[in-house]
Amino acid sequence: MLQTPGAMTCALLFRLLLLMTLAALFQGKRFGPTSRLRYSRFLDPSDVIFLRWDFDLEAEIITFELQVRTAGWVGLGVTNRYTRVGSDLVVGGVLPDGNVYFSDQHLVDEDTLEEDGSQDAELQGLTEDAVYTTMRFSRPFRSCDAHDQDITSDTIRVLAAYGLDDTLKLDQDRTFVKSIFLLQIVHPDDLDVPEDTIIHDLELTDFLIPEDDTTYACTFLPLPIVSKKHHIFKFEPKLLKHNETMVHHILVYACGNASVLPMGISDCYGADPAFSLCSQVIVGWAVGGTSYQFPDDVGVSIGTPLDPQWIRLEIHYSNFHNVPGVYDSSGIRLYYTAKLRKYDMGVLQLGFFTFPIHFIPPGAESFLSYGLCKTEKFEEMNGVPVPDIQVYGYLLHTHLAGRALQAVQYRNGTQLRIICKDDFYDFNLQETRDLPYRMEIKQGDELLVECHYQTLDRDSLTFGGPSTINEMCLIFLFYYPRNNISSCMGYPDIIHVAHELGEEVSDSMEGMMAMNNVEWTPENIKKAEKACKEAQQTVIIKTIDEVVENTTGWIPEIIRAPRGPCLESSGGKVEPQDKTPAGFRAAPIALSGSSIATLRCLPLAALLFGQGALSWLLATLQVGV
Repeated sequence: MLQTPGAMTCALLFRLLLLMTLAALFQGKRFGPTSRLRYSRFLDPSDVIFLRWDFDLEAEIITFELQVRTAGWVGLGVTNRYTRVGSDLVVGGVLPDGNVYFSDQHLVDEDTLEEDGSQDAELQGLTEDAVYTTMRFSRPFRSCDAHDQDITSDTIRVLAAYGLDDTLKLDQDRTFVKSIFLLQIVHPDDLDVPEDTIIHDLELTDFLIPEDDTTYACTFLPLPIVSKKHHIFKFEPKLLKHNETMVHHILVYACGNASVLPMGISDCYGADPAFSLCSQVIVGWAVGGTSYQFPDDVGVSIGTPLDPQWIRLEIHYSNFHNVPGVYDSSGIRLYYTAKLRKYDMGVLQLGFFTFPIHFIPPGAESFLSYGLCKTEKFEEMNGVPVPDIQVYGYLLHTHLAGRALQAVQYRNGTQLRIICKDDFYDFNLQETRDLPYRMEIKQGDELLVECHYQTLDRDSLTFGGPSTINEMCLIFLFYYPRNNISSCMGYPDIIHVAHELGEEVSDSMEGMMAMNNVEWTPENIKKAEKACKEAQQTVIIKTIDEVVENTTGWIPEIIRAPRGPCLESSGGKVEPQDKTPAGFRAAPIALSGSSIATLRCLPLAALLFGQGALSWLLATLQVGV
């Protein structure tokens, strides 16, 4: 901690201000009016609204550039799942006389805007030509204005709107919401694409999609035949455009080389259990996802005696309109190379064991489910020592009732970290995401998955199962180095849950059937949630060779991550609850003795460095004026 003498000179103050200013200039990525923004997306079906963005994780500032085919006003902000009331919207435009207007606003009802008391968006550019109005601005991830929605590492529902003229009025036909994961850590342009890249497709061919609501189609296919070790480094979905709304997910499972596999295409989980063989996920895609390229130092190994030679391709079709005569040839395209990476990667499936114990009551505002994984048996089941694994990415998966998921890590009974989460999960945006840094899991750690559901629109129980109207609670962790463990999932003692709800049962099947007898009042919903959390969990661990072992455990408490500090704007009204001290992240510098000399220098400091720099210094030094 810096000790400052009472007679702090103006020269020392100026030197400190200069150093702070230089540090601000050279710290992190600063995106000016002409900096290239790496990420982009159309926000509407007609490709009228185009968004570019980029961000500085260290400074917690995000920069947007909105380009719209209009001569009127444009707006960009953040909304939530349920209502646009309270959404924030930064609006701007160019008047016929060439003057620009720009304002940080929020919605007081579905179509009425009101200016925020605190203006937290900083304009970097606003132009209009014969085709487009383009607005570029930056804003903090979290301002201290309660009217501003936070930018977080969750799914963000981006709100975009525009007008045909400069009258600021929302029109539902020109207002759009799109779910985007804004804080993508790795951009594909940052990754290496080997010159010797080879493509291999794993796909169904002219498969007639049944008229049933839900179909799980499985077949077994060989991986590329190579004479030496190669690495798969990228995958992407292959979807027929007119069928893409029917394809819910595609998974590729590695098969043990000792497996005896059936031929043809059949129901994955139907009469023939052979079509459910192979359970170690290699790659996966789900609704809303795109291609994914692994980090430059990891890949899926193929071509060695230890590597799988065959895979199970699983495609989940949702044909809710029971459309007949639809043929499909969807699948996964793999990109592989002889240029080897440092690590062989694997995928670990965590969560709630889907069937038959999982249930969610109807009419629930909120219901939490838990699946426990205990890694203490991993080495014994793997057959050889299991090194610590490094997790670098993840894929979250629930169905339509899912609202949020998280995976939490514990060591020696103490919560270590939240590995990954999404508090604003969107079923229509399921994609593989990179972690901000690699997270180590050691033998003996416990991993807990929590899934948050809402069933206010349902009047009957929702059970775990394969259909989109059933539910799942899964998180896939992408890690290295690879081992033979494919999944580690848990479920609660349903007999205990039934007894807590006043139902007399003697086995698990009776316990599940008894859930239909419960009157699902808000009190009983909370009682069921508490009973599921407090019940002993059975943990099921499976290897690539279909070896299964069980253990038991208890659900630990989750320490919720605190909301991060906010950044105060340079002016305007700040909500009282956010006033202190969250606006400043720097550790305070103690002043010993008198600060009179410092205060005498303040008017000149403000003149030379600006009021913003002065405010920064005062806050850091905790000097009152």
